[in-house]
Amino acid sequence: MKIAYATVYDVLNKGTWSKHLQGLCTAGSYIAKNLVDENTNINYIGPLKKSFSVLTRTKWSLYRNVFKKDYYSWAEPLVARNYAYQIETKLNFADCDVVLCPENVIPIAYLKCKQPIVLWTDATLNSLINFYRHLDNLCDETIENIYKLEKKALNRCDLIIFTSEWAANNAIETYAISPSKIKVVPFGANLESNRSYEDIRSCVESKTQSPFKLLFMGVDWVRKGGSTALQIATELNNFGLKTELLVVGCQPPINVRLPDFVKVIDFIDKSKPEGLDKINKLFAEAHFLVLPTLADCTPHVFAEANSFGVPCISTNVGGIATLIQDNLNGRTFSVSASVSEYCDYIISVMTNYGDYQKLALSSFEEYQSRLNWNVAVKNVKELMMELCDTKFIV
Repeated sequence: MKIAYATVYDVLNKGTWSKHLQGLCTAGSYIAKNLVDENTNINYIGPLKKSFSVLTRTKWSLYRNVFKKDYYSWAEPLVARNYAYQIETKLNFADCDVVLCPENVIPIAYLKCKQPIVLWTDATLNSLINFYRHLDNLCDETIENIYKLEKKALNRCDLIIFTSEWAANNAIETYAISPSKIKVVPFGANLESNRSYEDIRSCVESKTQSPFKLLFMGVDWVRKGGSTALQIATELNNFGLKTELLVVGCQPPINVRLPDFVKVIDFIDKSKPEGLDKINKLFAEAHFLVLPTLADCTPHVFAEANSFGVPCISTNVGGIATLIQDNLNGRTFSVSASVSEYCDYIISVMTNYGDYQKLALSSFEEYQSRLNWNVAVKNVKELMMELCDTKFIV
């Protein structure tokens, strides 16, 4: 199978990835790597150049300074048309069976090509408006552009793969997309893993029950539910379960008083061996990953935790319920759940440590069976091959 892999960023050059797009770019890199491992021929259609900067900067300045609203150039139709033109030009010189675009619908909104178009993403853009904080003050023009461009892109796709049922249902309800061309395949863990079941069992059995270690990992203290995680750790300690909370990836607000049982590591660079070793050690020592997030799609960190046999505690928002299966690899709670509900669950599991060990091992089994890139990419490749057979491309 020959795939045209269309991305706005350079998949092969990590040094060019912007910090706020690290997760997206890393996922795109893992998809490409695993496709290559599956003996797939990839023609990299990217990075794509964002044009019309004079126009978009003028609009951004106008909306920001005059109307106090946010305007995003990536949702500008002129930019989307130019992305499509760049892809079409490169496809003229490429021998490909299918076009795969990971994450971003914008480049394919106006794309015209003979090959089937496949999108693999974690959410519709429309579902993120007023869900993520950076999308809660959009100007009307950007909102209208997002809807128009996304509708065009989804209608052009021959196959749409979402990472959760939540995202799939949103596309069906918002854009009247036929369910027949939508599939659900979760992303994998953005950490390498060669750990076996025996490795995880040994790791789980070697963990001490005290102190109980909670790992909070996220770049946004507020959105990821940092204050709730802190309250959970505090109440567990008050109950008598000696608990440590390790915060990784962000700094709590300066007005938040942190008890001695909280340790903060602002940033760990996973691209460096010493950073990767540190991340691996933190996961290996943790009893639970806790992420009471207020808004999320399908965070990779759950799969990463499960790859170490670490169960996850989170909220039932976005597509998280697709990743976390209650009592298999963790537990989800409603956004309105009390801190006591979280603590009652943790105490009930930890009181009988054998129950915790079973949960940890089944968490790793969930990672092995469905939450790793190898399995995910194999499933997507099979779906694309079926699509191409239908279209008489191969």
